[in-house]
Amino acid sequence: MAPPALEHPEPENCVGPQSEEAGKASACDGCPNQKVCASGAAKEDDPAVAQVAAQLKNVRRKVLVLSGKGGVGKSTVASQLAFGLASRGLRVGLLDIDICGPSAPLMLGVRGEAVHSSASGWSPVWVSVPQLDSADADEEGELGVMSIGFLLPDADDAVIWRGPRKNGLIKQFLTDVEWGNLDVLLIDTPPGTSDEHISAVQYLKQSLGPHDGAVVVSTPQEASMADVRKELNFCKKTSLQVLGVVENMASLVTPLSSVKAVDKSGNDITARLLSAVRASDPALIDECELETAVFPTGNATPQVSGTAGLGLAGPERMAFEFGVPFLGRLPLDPAVGRACDAGQMIASIGAQGRAAVAVRALCDRLVLDLHLGEEDAGAMDM
Repeated sequence: MAPPALEHPEPENCVGPQSEEAGKASACDGCPNQKVCASGAAKEDDPAVAQVAAQLKNVRRKVLVLSGKGGVGKSTVASQLAFGLASRGLRVGLLDIDICGPSAPLMLGVRGEAVHSSASGWSPVWVSVPQLDSADADEEGELGVMSIGFLLPDADDAVIWRGPRKNGLIKQFLTDVEWGNLDVLLIDTPPGTSDEHISAVQYLKQSLGPHDGAVVVSTPQEASMADVRKELNFCKKTSLQVLGVVENMASLVTPLSSVKAVDKSGNDITARLLSAVRASDPALIDECELETAVFPTGNATPQVSGTAGLGLAGPERMAFEFGVPFLGRLPLDPAVGRACDAGQMIASIGAQGRAAVAVRALCDRLVLDLHLGEEDAGAMDM
């Protein structure tokens, strides 16, 4: 029998259900979980924890994609990481546990597909990914996808579930999906630090190794980072290693040739602008990209000689303050939106574009940080 679940998410000043002070500390007064924690029952492992560990024994690395804020591009980052890692010859899985807002089927180009169930469990939907750096044009990487989006009668159906039912499906995803041998399993999560996140981390308790952890996504503005700090604290409280912070939508980048120019009254003056550029330097029409910071990034750290972290701002500064790696910046590029809506990797839209280069650099960094060298691709750690 599974131990009793906590009735509510742990409060911010919670000592943790595993603590010797659980249910006894002053912070526990008035908490709806106090009785369960004080009994010690919350310290017992759910039998599903061992089941998940057994099911994922052939998955080398597990990476949760998190953010305390919605709309920052977690699913975009997760899907493009999945494509990018698979294009390197790695065998990749993407598990979408955003129960109420599943995006993986659309962003990976498999909307309308169905999962198959057998006595051994569910089979994910598999996507063939071209290997961009391979001499063999027909060589493809393997990318498996699992999402509640495949289980809905209609893609537009609303999932109106309370926490226990969502947690039950996450448990089923982790115990019943037959991934086979994987180099990396990416887990795309909803925003926040609530039921889905608690369940995922608890069920993965025995499955996470020293190279596993979370990639935390934020946009540059304070409204986003205020909630992402909560996510970083969630990781600290649950002992989930933070592999690093990604700054998404760092700046808007668009080719000059695709810009619509207007005057202060809103009148279209695009033809006039392009005509002036052609008269001055025609090559700029194709060579020039316009870049602007859409979101404010707050004040930089003081530029004092000898001070660590000098000149940092936005998510990079936040990562420094929490003592976790900063993995890089992804631009707000219209090509990313087109790629996600088409279910394609950004490199197939424009391999030399700013967004494609940034995603490639992020994948390169993760391959190193996850200790996934080319010689290990498709092989299990021994």
